[in-house]
Amino acid sequence: MISEPSRYYAVELQALPSRIGQIRRIVSAHLRHWRLDDLVDPVGLGLTELLSNVHRHAQPDKECTVELELLLDRLTVSVRDNDPRIPVAAAPAAGEPDGGPEDVLATSGRGLAIVGALSDSWGARPQGASGKVVWFALTAPPCAADPAVVGAEAGFGLVPVGPVVSYSRLAGVSLGAPAEAPALAASGAGV
Repeated sequence: MISEPSRYYAVELQALPSRIGQIRRIVSAHLRHWRLDDLVDPVGLGLTELLSNVHRHAQPDKECTVELELLLDRLTVSVRDNDPRIPVAAAPAAGEPDGGPEDVLATSGRGLAIVGALSDSWGARPQGASGKVVWFALTAPPCAADPAVVGAEAGFGLVPVGPVVSYSRLAGVSLGAPAEAPALAASGAGV
């Protein structure tokens, strides 16, 4: 029986181009701390696509929340925003099974297709009366969910500075020593 998630992290931000790279570095640091190094690149790419979609399409504002949840062998990455419109992956052009030759030169419209290709599953759901959550899930390596390997750490504490509006985690989770904080500061993430 599962009594609690293995790990949880959430951060609120405005999805502006200058901040997407910062959040990507923060999320990468968390994944490395959780010993999910193999997932850093696919999560970074998927997260960049979801945050870019918030920047391009979300109305009335660009406020959003990024959440990471590791439950046993499954990492779920979600982005919640204040726009109730549920996104739909773009379909190929009529009569063209792969979208046609013009699709190869397209400079946008591939975000959800990329998320779908790199993840085990993805989806979108309404969130309250005015918002939505777009998420994707990946299989985590077995050692990430093994408490003997990782210990009881849920993450490390960061004081929000700059683009980060707030930081939260599951109540009652014991934090380990802030082992990754110096590396994060050295990465130029702005915290």
